[in-house]
Amino acid sequence: MPPKPGVIPLAPLRLGDIFNGAFATVGRYAKQLFAIGAAVYGGALAVVAATLAIAYSATAGHLDRIFSLSADDKVRTEDSAPVLIALCSTALVCLIMGVLSTAMMYAAVPAVLQEAVLGRPATFSAVWRRAWSRVPAVIGTVFLTWAIAMVPILLAWAGAVALIIGVVSRDSGDGISVTLIVIGILGALATAPLAVWLWVKFSLAPSAAVFENQGPIAAMRRSSLLVRGDWWRIFGISLLAGAVAGAASYVIQLPFSFIGMFSGSLGSANLGDHPNPASIIVAMSGYLVAMVIGQLISQLIVAIFPPLVTGLLYVDRRIRTENLGPVLAEAAAVPPQYTG
Repeated sequence: MPPKPGVIPLAPLRLGDIFNGAFATVGRYAKQLFAIGAAVYGGALAVVAATLAIAYSATAGHLDRIFSLSADDKVRTEDSAPVLIALCSTALVCLIMGVLSTAMMYAAVPAVLQEAVLGRPATFSAVWRRAWSRVPAVIGTVFLTWAIAMVPILLAWAGAVALIIGVVSRDSGDGISVTLIVIGILGALATAPLAVWLWVKFSLAPSAAVFENQGPIAAMRRSSLLVRGDWWRIFGISLLAGAVAGAASYVIQLPFSFIGMFSGSLGSANLGDHPNPASIIVAMSGYLVAMVIGQLISQLIVAIFPPLVTGLLYVDRRIRTENLGPVLAEAAAVPPQYTG
């Protein structure tokens, strides 16, 4: 029997070993994983909420004038421009917070998994420091993987758009334009398999960036090397992990959706014929709170489980191709260097 100091046996892993290891990691290190997830997404939500509050306070007068317009009135530029700037600024903050929170979880999960495989304790502070130090590299791997995977689809769409513009500029008729749009869609669908292949090829890069302290390019090279010869297995297991996390997320959100719809219907019943933005927000506050809580809890599941499975696939590939098992067994017998 292979040694099992932590959540997995230190031997080539079967599907059951990988999923049992992921569930065992969630069970043994739930405090660390969910505490970091709550801190990351809670902090991101607080920043977004503060941004929304600032944006609303800065544009409240403009919004009141816009909402008070009748159907025949036109929105003045003096009112629409500040609202548009506030919306764009809020969207930018949401994008930045989304990227940072995703990268932090992509770094934190492998940091916990490193200790889970060896059966060592992991503290919140130690995992946080470890994950935060790898966030830039993880952002680089995720961004480069997304960019490379989307290139074929974007090229197909760009070609279709260029053809449409050329046809429209020549007044060739709507029928040809519709045909070219269909061609563009079919081209994007045709290139989707290549995008999926590239995505799986580099799917182990975040784990390599954390486990091996690799930079983005080096981590992507490591992922490509480790995935070679086992693409279909990694694809299937990753797809199954995503489906499990998605189903769990849906089940978790259902009761919050019902609660939110009920509270939202009660609040909207008290609105007048011409409500202002503030009264709409107050009336829908119960719905918004319920949906945010449900989304936050379900997002924790989605952010933790698939990266755990991916991290275990990374360990499995190194065990199979680099005989990592004896090295891990030896490391498990050595006391940890820090406990946070």
